[in-house]
Amino acid sequence: MIVDIITKKKEGKILSRQELEYFFNGYLNGEIEDYQMSSLLMAICLKGMADKEIFELTDIYIKSGEILDFSKVEGVKVDKHSTGGVGDKTTLIIAPIVASLGIPVVKMSGRGLGFTGGTIDKIESIEGFQTNRSMGAIKEQVKEIGISLSSQTSKLAPMDKKIYALRDVTGTVESIPLIAASIMSKKIASGADKILIDIKVGKGALIKNQKDAKKLKDLMTRIGNHYGREVRCIISDMNMPLGSCIGNALEVLEAIDILKGKEKGDLLNLCMDLASEMVSMSKNIGKKKAVKLVKEAIVSKKAYYKFLELVKYQNGDISSLKVSDKKIEVKSSKSGVVKSINALKFGELSVRLGAGRQHEDDKVNHEVGIKLNKLVGDKVKVGDTLCTLFVKKEDDFSKIEAYYTLA
Repeated sequence: MIVDIITKKKEGKILSRQELEYFFNGYLNGEIEDYQMSSLLMAICLKGMADKEIFELTDIYIKSGEILDFSKVEGVKVDKHSTGGVGDKTTLIIAPIVASLGIPVVKMSGRGLGFTGGTIDKIESIEGFQTNRSMGAIKEQVKEIGISLSSQTSKLAPMDKKIYALRDVTGTVESIPLIAASIMSKKIASGADKILIDIKVGKGALIKNQKDAKKLKDLMTRIGNHYGREVRCIISDMNMPLGSCIGNALEVLEAIDILKGKEKGDLLNLCMDLASEMVSMSKNIGKKKAVKLVKEAIVSKKAYYKFLELVKYQNGDISSLKVSDKKIEVKSSKSGVVKSINALKFGELSVRLGAGRQHEDDKVNHEVGIKLNKLVGDKVKVGDTLCTLFVKKEDDFSKIEAYYTLA
């Protein structure tokens, strides 16, 4: 039956609920091997899935574990998810902003997937920060301080967690049906009343073009409607890295600077947009009024203090943040203006440095990463530093200058 199901999907046919349950539940229970599940995932990548299959798979993911109930926590709970990008540390910024405005934020995040970074890997750059939290502890924390940031618990959509890890190392991360089922199963099981999705599109994202981004947006909206949840999606550019830092501790430090009001640019603008959308959805107010509230949260440092409160509550030591003291500066051999920065290449480089995983059981190095000293639009002279690499070991970095396009 295993081979029959794989063959059926390879031929582009629709799998029944029974067939999907047999295969996916079998994998979760250890009755289906990694190589067999990898074959089916690849067939899904190549042939896609019908809406009926995607709805069924999402439901199977949800019912593989428990569903959180936050009905006793006052307020409209809005959850946010990003489809993943290079330098994407938006959760670390917008969650404290929104929580500081009295809106409960229950955020369950993942680890790095492919060349894209993971929020949990980033926040664990803070020594002692506990990401593995029980559902009881999460509920209590949200009641007390209005915000929680944790890894996906073993009881919440455990099937997705296992499939997610396998997709990361089998070249099956870019399937739109699998992305949609993964995201929406976690968001629905997490007990959110409303859901905001940041769909990254471009070279440094899992979704490469606007057509696929629109397809994913429409699909997740339909899944949300199927479960009676309001879903809004923002499509944002990921042809270039988001912000100026790539790598775990570096990105946390950059997020802190944003919350302190020290940074401007594309990262702040996107975070303002996402946070305002969440505030608008939760408080049922217009976007303009929501933007004003978000600005006040940053200027008054309310958002920054909420971040510190979150770190302290989850036993993190903010003073422990550090980056590697071994630095390599990549110099420019020509003059011009930066026209583009290749997000995919820099994402792959961060993995090579150790900030991400090349194999499922790899441990990330929180101290390595990349600081982009020159951004799009900046003038460059011969000898200027384009970027700084924070490394732990020697390597050949001679080709990195080519990741920048000057004109």
